[in-house]
Amino acid sequence: MLLKWTFLLGLFLPSCSGCASGYTFVKRKCVDIDECVTDPGLCGDHAQCFNTPGSYYCNCNEGFRSAAANFTATSGECIDINECIEKTHECQGDMKCKNTIGSFECICPPGFHEPTKGSGCEDVDECVSSVCGVHSSCTNTLGSFHCICSPGFLKHENGSCTDKDECKGVPDVCGTNANCSNHQGSYSCKCHEGYSNYGNSQSKCTEMSCDHFESDTEDTPAKLKTLLALLRSSCESLRGPNGHQTGEQLLENLFTFTDELLSGENIADGKMLNHCLDAVENSMRLIGPQLKEPVTRMETHNTFAEVAVMRGQTPPSGRVILSTDSALFNTSWETVVGKSYPGFAFAALVSYKDLNSSSDLLHKMSNERSDDNKSVTYQLNSKVVTAVVSNAETKQLSESVTLVFRHVEERVESEGVAYSCVYWDETEGAWSGRGCKRTESNSTHTVCSCSHLSSFAVLMALYPVQDSFDLVLITQVGLVLSLVCLFLCILTFKFCRSIQGTRTSIHLHLSICLFIADLIFLCGITSTHNQVACGIVAGLLHFFFLSAFCWMLLEGVQLYRMVVLVFHTTLKHIYMYLVGYGVSLVIVTISAIAFPAGYGTSRHCWLSLDRYFILSFFVPVCIVISLNCFFFIITVWKLAQKLSSLNPDLSSLHKIRSFTVTAVAQLCVLGGTWVFGFFLFQEDGTEVMLYLFTILNSLQGAFIFIMHCLLSKPVRTEYYTLFVRMCPHKKKVEYSTSGSQKPLRSEDSTGESKI
Repeated sequence: MLLKWTFLLGLFLPSCSGCASGYTFVKRKCVDIDECVTDPGLCGDHAQCFNTPGSYYCNCNEGFRSAAANFTATSGECIDINECIEKTHECQGDMKCKNTIGSFECICPPGFHEPTKGSGCEDVDECVSSVCGVHSSCTNTLGSFHCICSPGFLKHENGSCTDKDECKGVPDVCGTNANCSNHQGSYSCKCHEGYSNYGNSQSKCTEMSCDHFESDTEDTPAKLKTLLALLRSSCESLRGPNGHQTGEQLLENLFTFTDELLSGENIADGKMLNHCLDAVENSMRLIGPQLKEPVTRMETHNTFAEVAVMRGQTPPSGRVILSTDSALFNTSWETVVGKSYPGFAFAALVSYKDLNSSSDLLHKMSNERSDDNKSVTYQLNSKVVTAVVSNAETKQLSESVTLVFRHVEERVESEGVAYSCVYWDETEGAWSGRGCKRTESNSTHTVCSCSHLSSFAVLMALYPVQDSFDLVLITQVGLVLSLVCLFLCILTFKFCRSIQGTRTSIHLHLSICLFIADLIFLCGITSTHNQVACGIVAGLLHFFFLSAFCWMLLEGVQLYRMVVLVFHTTLKHIYMYLVGYGVSLVIVTISAIAFPAGYGTSRHCWLSLDRYFILSFFVPVCIVISLNCFFFIITVWKLAQKLSSLNPDLSSLHKIRSFTVTAVAQLCVLGGTWVFGFFLFQEDGTEVMLYLFTILNSLQGAFIFIMHCLLSKPVRTEYYTLFVRMCPHKKKVEYSTSGSQKPLRSEDSTGESKI
């Protein structure tokens, strides 16, 4: 019975072997098998499994690829892709690529870090932390660092720093005149008695001599003796192992005594100047090595100094430039050091503001000149400076030093002025130019090149420029003729009653001023041998020439008033005197008080060019000529209007024409001639201008006589009357030639003559 039912069941149920691969029989049907679920590790660790109907497939994760050509379920695996090698990465700046499983990352190289994400790499300062140990210093570098042992220490193979024994390692580090003592990281030199390293414990010791601070003469000033005693005491304190530094204080004391010694004094004695300059030079050799700062500048009332000091095991090199308020010193450190280097070197430049030198100390310069002109005068045109270096051998330097001086008086070199570089020769007791030459010069500075060191200055030679014979002759003849003519003008304007009036008074005082000025000029312009007399002559010339221009201005004003105000106006005499003499008196008085030395020069008794003193004459002259030009233009314009409105009356036209001619002639004579003189102040003033100026101004009196006397009909009539009185036997003859001519009388209402 059981067998029967089993057979029947088999007829109606399908067999399991009927499902395809990848399927399973579930509830009488074939269902797909999800291999990714049934076997999670089927594709490995770095791949993803994807189910398909009846099968599956595997894909490698991002950052991986299949190791085999055919990646199947039974064979093959996913391997990591190295993006850093295959250049598929992107790292900014200096960041480096680092491969990871399935990816990569960008990191900073050693010695750098990234403060914030995406900010880029920055250097790590390893020296912030103590990475070098004691007796060494850390120096940070880009991405790294290195350690340097401190001075006096040596670096071992293990990187540590140990003390260096300089007394054994460096031969003759202190020299033969000192004992060397080693210290932790350093050493010191203790000098033997009589030797000194000026307080610089690591410098060689040199022999210390204090004899040059002795005062060997009785005539040495008391202040200088006190200074020498102070310097000798300081020098003695340095002679031994316990020498101490007192440089800054000693320098201040030196300049205090120097100020008191030189302030306002004119050193006329060469021996005295020797003492002063020698004391300063020896003092700087004592003080310079004791100064602590690399560069020290000190300025007092009368002294200015700059000192440069260099210390070290090796001699310094390069250029050293020192400057004061009036000079500049340029040399090399090799010249400063010389042949021996004791461990320090210094250079100093000292400028004396009020060190004056009398002419007695300059006369020997003429012996070094090749010219035979005995009237050459010399004066210092710069501050005196002293240049000192640590090199003891400075009489003949291997390389010339350069000094640039600023002129006290700004003057350009010319025929009468020459500049030369000089030094103070202690042997001769005078300024000398040997060993120094001028390389360049202008109105403000002179450049000197010297092969030795000492105290230097710029000497200005003043050569007398001789006036040419023809100019002197023209001037003298013209002035004599002008004096005669001006004398006749004075007599005419004073005693000729027919022309008396305001303009005649102006002409009279103008002639008087010019007569006195020309007479003084002719007799005293070259009286330079007496300084006081020369100054008086220059002052009188200043006053009378200015007065002449003031009267010329009054003439222009009166001319303007007469023409513009229709010929019936006049000036009060009191006002004319105040302008004609008062203005010039005020100008001369103020000028004499402000700069009395400006009256009189070494060449002529006239105004000096120093401090622009000549402007006290030049400026008023320019003002007068400018105003007269204005008055002249207005006058001519008004006359042109009157000529156009007048009836054709020959008498009136003749008067106006005569008036105009006289006005033009007067302005040309009194104002136009000085215009040529203005061109002489220019550097390119021609010889033609010089001759025109000399001729026209020396004949100024003659022109006035011709224009205002000979060409004036009233004056000619007066001359005729006087001539008739003096020669009565010629009366008929003269009257027959003159006809019915009558003298022109002045109007009672105005007192002005009819022109």
